[in-house]
Amino acid sequence: MKLVVFGLAVSSSWGNGHATLWRGLIGALARQGHRVTFFERDVPWYAETRDLTALPEGAELVLYPDWDSVTARAQAEAAGADAVMVTSFCPDGPAASRLAWEASPGVTVFYDMDTPVTLARLESGEAVDFLPPEGLGNFDLVLSYTGGMALDLLRSRLGARRVAPLYGHVDPRVHRPGRPDAAFRGDLSYLGTYAADRQAALEALFVEPARARPERRFVLAGAGYPPDFPWTDNIFFVKHLPPADHPAFFASSRLTLNVTRGAMAAMGWCPSGRLFEAAACGVPVLSDVWEGLGEFFVPGQEILTARTTADAVAALERGDADLARIGRAARERVLAEHSSDARAAELVALLGGSAPEGARIRGESVSCGE
Repeated sequence: MKLVVFGLAVSSSWGNGHATLWRGLIGALARQGHRVTFFERDVPWYAETRDLTALPEGAELVLYPDWDSVTARAQAEAAGADAVMVTSFCPDGPAASRLAWEASPGVTVFYDMDTPVTLARLESGEAVDFLPPEGLGNFDLVLSYTGGMALDLLRSRLGARRVAPLYGHVDPRVHRPGRPDAAFRGDLSYLGTYAADRQAALEALFVEPARARPERRFVLAGAGYPPDFPWTDNIFFVKHLPPADHPAFFASSRLTLNVTRGAMAAMGWCPSGRLFEAAACGVPVLSDVWEGLGEFFVPGQEILTARTTADAVAALERGDADLARIGRAARERVLAEHSSDARAAELVALLGGSAPEGARIRGESVSCGE
């Protein structure tokens, strides 16, 4: 099968959670014998922080300066594809959507990797510039990074006809148990881009525990943190952490924290990529609480949860053997159910299965598992 994707960025992971997810998914699809062409607008802030220059064999990255310069190439690729996908935050989303509908003889797909954010913007009356003004009704299939009620809202608010979840995942070849690095040493770590709508939870579950336990070391890695972030003397900051350094970062702390963006936590069924990455590294995870979490990891056995600062401090006080046991159990669950290979197989099934040589997967053959 040939898949053409118009997305945000796969070449840089700087402040961009899409990149790691797409790298894992593209690699898995290529190993399974499929071909992927990923179109990415070449923008300065990603060019300056590029940590990937080529995709694996069987896949191609097309960097382009503006839509007009790549339209002919995009039309040709779409015309020969079994499926054409546009993702949330694609800078040319409306134009790419129209091209998909007009040029693709196969399945057209919109993949909202930020569904709660999309829906929250619509609710507040904000313009969502990556959505086509017609809504999503012209796509054969709409995939959502978030399940639960989000699927119903994609139908009712944006006219999606067929919807299915395609959750986060992890590539165990990249995220695996690593060696600790003294530069990242800590009792509790957190890896994530700054987001105002998770700041309250981050303060409750990370900053306040740091204040409460000044003898312990806390390490935060991510982009976009403002000057007025409430740093403490025992919080150490890593400005940018490329995926290659994730295993060492996670391995260097006794426990790592997952905090979900506000809109996503409120909607539920929203496992972040970071959650699976840390678990794949065999590191025990402390997470905020949201509906559906127990479907991905068993609380108390494969993951720890916290609603308050006291909960987070209590997790920090657990013994090393107890934390290690939870970390091992989480890794086993990830390898069994949440790997990039597993998600790639789910995606192929949603698109209608593997196409025989010379065949075309038509829109009417899409099964979305409703």
